[in-house]
Amino acid sequence: MYEILKQRYERNFVRKDQLQRYVALGKITQQQYQQIIENKK
Repeated sequence: MYEILKQRYERNFVRKDQLQRYVALGKITQQQYQQIIENKK
């Protein structure tokens, strides 16, 4: 799930608030969330 969301975020298909929802649902960790938003190309 992490890799999929990372790719979608980099392509602007997913917003930060949507990623936070995945954290709340337990699909990704808070650390993974931080890695996704910090490494946007």
